[in-house]
Amino acid sequence: MLNDSHNMNFIFKPKFFTLLKAGITKQQLARDAMAGIVVGIVALPLAIAFAVASGVSPEKGLITAVVAGFIISFLGGSRVQIGGPTGAFIVIVYGIVQEYGFEGLVISTILAGFILIGFGLLRLGSLLKYFPQPLVVGFTSGIALVIFSTQIKDALGLSVGAVPTDFIDKWLLYFSSLEAVNFNAIIITALTILINVNFKRISTKVPGSFVAIICITFLVALLDLPVATIETYFGDIPNTFSWSVPDIDIANIEIYFAPALTIALLGGIESLLSAVVADGMTGGKHRSNTELIAQGIANVVTPFFGGIPATGAIARTATNIKNGGRTPLAGMVHAVSLLFIMLFLGAWAKLIPMACLAGILIVVAYNMSEWRSFVAVLKGSLFDSVILLITFVLTVFVDLTVAIEIGVVLSAVLFMKRMVDINDKRIDNVIDTDLIEDYSDLPDGLGVYEISGPLFFASARTYSERINELGGTCKVLIIRMRHVSFIDQTGAYNLKGSLLILKQYGVHIILSGVNSSVQKDLQINGVMDNIESECITDSFDRALELANNIMETAVLQEALPETVAFSTNKN
Repeated sequence: MLNDSHNMNFIFKPKFFTLLKAGITKQQLARDAMAGIVVGIVALPLAIAFAVASGVSPEKGLITAVVAGFIISFLGGSRVQIGGPTGAFIVIVYGIVQEYGFEGLVISTILAGFILIGFGLLRLGSLLKYFPQPLVVGFTSGIALVIFSTQIKDALGLSVGAVPTDFIDKWLLYFSSLEAVNFNAIIITALTILINVNFKRISTKVPGSFVAIICITFLVALLDLPVATIETYFGDIPNTFSWSVPDIDIANIEIYFAPALTIALLGGIESLLSAVVADGMTGGKHRSNTELIAQGIANVVTPFFGGIPATGAIARTATNIKNGGRTPLAGMVHAVSLLFIMLFLGAWAKLIPMACLAGILIVVAYNMSEWRSFVAVLKGSLFDSVILLITFVLTVFVDLTVAIEIGVVLSAVLFMKRMVDINDKRIDNVIDTDLIEDYSDLPDGLGVYEISGPLFFASARTYSERINELGGTCKVLIIRMRHVSFIDQTGAYNLKGSLLILKQYGVHIILSGVNSSVQKDLQINGVMDNIESECITDSFDRALELANNIMETAVLQEALPETVAFSTNKN
């Protein structure tokens, strides 16, 4: 078998072409087509809302969803990734447009595309997954709060002109203008939120945001309500595509590298996070470097059509999966569906009330906030809480780029501090470092995996993948954790995902040698919800006894797989 580290062809290998060679059934084609149409309907209001909130005209969001969405699915490294404009980019795009204008955004996006292509060619896809979970939750929650704050003007129907970019100044302006609220706008915002959130009780196939836009736009036009619409700010929405080459001043190109790097980093992180979530839902495995290159190509090409930055969209990807999409064809159908909507129905979009878009984005902000994860991190270790809060505060009050940079550096510094503390404890307690033992006498169907060091963000993904590989060959898997001195938020998150996958496969999991501190962290982060309390033991002997009992009482329908044992030493 060829080693792909020496073969450039393996760096960029789109899933679509792999699946074409393997063959796609007619039944799957039909499911992909239906899923693509549904996702296209979901994407319509979001693409318009994200563009408007970013300070650009609505058609630019649609163009991005069409062009970038098609390219990302056609060339990407994930079977089910849906690409397009996302809420995470709102803050960045708005800031770039305010400082450099739309032409500056176009140049920054193209540069970001080349940076993403470079990330993929340098095989950095595997490195971006080492961003610790508290850091990701911190800036995602911060972005959600900023998005929410940008929608208050339209939600209240305020006629205050330009809104300050500074978070505090923005809210001071809102409070000073409360006497000028438009109650029609407030009612529209509230109705939009109610429909968006509750329509899934009626139907899970048709998105609530789409229903809200159709119903409320019709109601506003019928009653001629005095509220601002897209037409109020942007006039008619073009229903044509145009190709234009930006005027790039090579002498001043360096001023765009900072915003381009921000777009590239966030785009890379978002797309790979979305791909990882998709893998967990489908049991697949994406190609991270191919995905980065595809994202880069999409961001290089889309601005020439007038689009804005694009990345993988977690919510739309999940919608695709839930509706039966399993190949990149679904993402391409989603893009084509949006193209037809834009060409034939785009002119009517100008009637959409701004308060309706505000309601949709408020729901998006709530879903992005990850407040449950936020609370879970705060209940964990002090180190994770510090990373979370500093990243969150910097994102809201300073800048996302600064937040990510400082968050990464702080994570590394605090990790080194924890390693020093743990090494000191090992010296004091004289811990045995001989971790490899003879597991040859284990019964068939029983596997043993030993995590021989801290389960933290840098090692969590590797451990998780090994557990998944080994667990799939067993009926009972003992995970030895006697030398796991601590587990951080990312480690708990990945372990929880592995337990869920193995539970679906019918594998019984037993944790052995879990110390009280790690057990407390497992409880806080919800890992214990996926394993019975009696399956967490304080000794390996007790774990073997329990495993044997399970093996003896289980009614096996077929011969058990051969014993598999694996032991690592990360110390």
